[in-house]
Amino acid sequence: MYSISLQQNQYKTYILTDESANSQLEVVPERGGIITKWRLDGKEIFYLDEERFVNPELSVRGGNPILFPICGNLPENTYTTGGKQYTLKQHGFARDLPWVSHSSVSDEGVSLQATLHSNEQTQAVYPFNFQITFTYQLQGNSLNVGQHYINKSSQPMPFSFGFHPYFAVQDKNQLQFDIPSREYQDQKTKENHTFNGSFDFNRDEIDVAFKQLSSQTATVTDLSRKLKLTFDYDNVFSTLVFWTLKGKDFYCLEPWSAGRNAINTGENLTVLQPGASYSTFFKLTANFFS
Repeated sequence: MYSISLQQNQYKTYILTDESANSQLEVVPERGGIITKWRLDGKEIFYLDEERFVNPELSVRGGNPILFPICGNLPENTYTTGGKQYTLKQHGFARDLPWVSHSSVSDEGVSLQATLHSNEQTQAVYPFNFQITFTYQLQGNSLNVGQHYINKSSQPMPFSFGFHPYFAVQDKNQLQFDIPSREYQDQKTKENHTFNGSFDFNRDEIDVAFKQLSSQTATVTDLSRKLKLTFDYDNVFSTLVFWTLKGKDFYCLEPWSAGRNAINTGENLTVLQPGASYSTFFKLTANFFS
């Protein structure tokens, strides 16, 4: 019913399978702990730019990249903590570093744990000791991402976290959104706009943040692919970001625990006390319909 296999490609790729649901997940821990592919009934849920993926100098554009210890970018890529200024690039470093993995199969599903520890490289830009463990579980037509953050520092550790999933799409004009917010903020102009359930896909780029969420569930229905995606997330995720580029066959709906620059402003920032830990979840459910 459930199985897991390992392929040695450019990177070790773990393939998690739920045979009864004809569902399959591919995870590449060495490339930022990322889920690269998710198939249901042989159809790809995620978009993946293969050329960027095989180039370690470039960030991955596709799959489900991890955002930590910040979401988005910072003014001049800088922040201050403990009276010192540090530089962090957009979305932080977790998506670029190798994670350590451990897989398991049980009656409840097939899962893979990926862990990231702080090291000299991370401490140069983020002066904290930490351990992050994600548990990717495939069960039927659902993908569960459990997250566990531990502060191993002697001082409080501030951070935000999230995901940047890329979904494959054929015709963006046939997307229907049910997002639990009546307005969004344009990430570039910082202007707020009323949300009527649709976007103008003639724009070169759409980059907006829904910050006042009334529930922990959102859905996107793709009429052209006959696919409904349901997003369920813990209430720590204060923001949903929608991003896409004209002419590209993807869109992103991203759950963030805090908005851009939270490590400087403190807004919705998570702060773990020394020795403390925090657990949360993000779940995606895919349903193809006729």
